[in-house]
Amino acid sequence: MEPQTWLPLTHARSVLEARGERFAELWRHGCVSLELYVPRGEDLQTPHERDELYVVIAGRGRFFNAGLLHPFQAGDVLFVPARTPHRFEYFTEDFAAWVIFFGTEST
Repeated sequence: MEPQTWLPLTHARSVLEARGERFAELWRHGCVSLELYVPRGEDLQTPHERDELYVVIAGRGRFFNAGLLHPFQAGDVLFVPARTPHRFEYFTEDFAAWVIFFGTEST
């Protein structure tokens, strides 16, 4: 995947909709990858093998991270270390977030 220097949210949403998925990787460079994540109804993700940052684009709700619940809203940034149980709960229908994975996979 060729790294882009500009990725409009409208383009990212159109890719996600065309694939009919809840998330899509849209950019990768070195050990960093970028996804758009738009769960519907329920967040079914499981722990990942890399550290990640969520940048909330729209919506609000609660974020379960390592046994704690944190309220979130558009503009917030959430960090999750590799292999940590996490999920979004009680989120609004318009919820969307950029997901930035970085570092190497934990072994």
